Amino acid sequence: MNDIQSPLQKRRNIAILGSTGSIGTQALDVVRGMGLNVTALCANRSIALLEQQAREFQPDVVAVMDEAAAKEIKIKLADTSVKVLQGMDGFIEAATLPQNDVTLNSVVGMVGLLPTLAIIEAGIDLALANKETLVAGGQLVMNAAKAKGVPILPVDSEHSAIFQCLQGSPGSHAFKRILLTASGGPFFGKTREELRDVTPEQALKHPNWSMGAKITIDSSTLMNKGLEVIEAAWLFDKRVDEIEVVVHRESIIHSAVEFCDNSVIAQLGTPDMRIPIQYAISYPDRVPSPAKPLDLFEVGKLSFYRPDTETFVCLAACQEAMRRGGLAPAAANGANEKAVELFLAKKIRFLDIGQFVWEAMERQPKVDSFTVEDVLACDRAAREYVAAKAGIEG
Repeated sequence: MNDIQSPLQKRRNIAILGSTGSIGTQALDVVRGMGLNVTALCANRSIALLEQQAREFQPDVVAVMDEAAAKEIKIKLADTSVKVLQGMDGFIEAATLPQNDVTLNSVVGMVGLLPTLAIIEAGIDLALANKETLVAGGQLVMNAAKAKGVPILPVDSEHSAIFQCLQGSPGSHAFKRILLTASGGPFFGKTREELRDVTPEQALKHPNWSMGAKITIDSSTLMNKGLEVIEAAWLFDKRVDEIEVVVHRESIIHSAVEFCDNSVIAQLGTPDMRIPIQYAISYPDRVPSPAKPLDLFEVGKLSFYRPDTETFVCLAACQEAMRRGGLAPAAANGANEKAVELFLAKKIRFLDIGQFVWEAMERQPKVDSFTVEDVLACDRAAREYVAAKAGIEG
């Protein structure tokens, strides 16, 4: 083991896609503590925060997806040596800088797929928090990572937990089942009738985690857990039926694995994303964390429930999409992204999200092989289907 580099040597230079979002800002907190060098910061259009980050961390480049925002940040950073890039090409360039030791992809949505594939092609370690990458293009991503020998280091708390529990496992033959925990979101125990008139404001009140708007809505519908089932299946080479979702209201057990001898190993901790972010960067080592220590006496008790897939149909839709394979998961994901956008804009109702996701998934014809272009086309078609169902132009 003496030939393993310390994390501060192995992943000294880090690029962060989505630096102004929830994961990105917490990642920068981890970076401060570890004393890492930031090579690139990427955002959609949050210019004020991006400027603050750029002045503090002095990256080589910043990339902004929005054209107008890119022009604005270029003016604001004119007195610095930071290079400003724009659009998807800018994101990919920032993600694949030759000096990058690791790139954290923490953008939300399908926008993360092309940068993920580019990072892998460049042979750079990938810390992945963009679950849609594996949901929509899991086959392409995993095949590329295997071919290039690039490690995918999971950042989602559940997948990090599974990854941590598997350290020291004798091999895949001993690994029987995943127990994927879910908080249940703000509407745990509610009936469909009670959810009929839910507002975005109510859905955005998560009981345990501080997350961005899209992920918080996904948590309230259990779509987030459905996406995580698909992600786990790809990351850990398991069938959907080997992944059991367990509603765990306290969010202390972040997930567990069951082995062939029926022993179960779980990863516990306070609900703080800085723990899995830091582990992805520091792996295979561990370093002191800014997160609060876990006090089991303060927690008191842990509870577990089966998910209600008849009320929260998004989870069932994702499970079925993964069983069908092909582009069905991409259709489910694209439909959900558009539906969440419309729900937040108060143009559709809460229960419409699950209905549209299920319908878009079912409409997807079966295919055995596909390209990146097929995934992107499927995503567009699913979004257009939801917009049409909602009576929205364009």
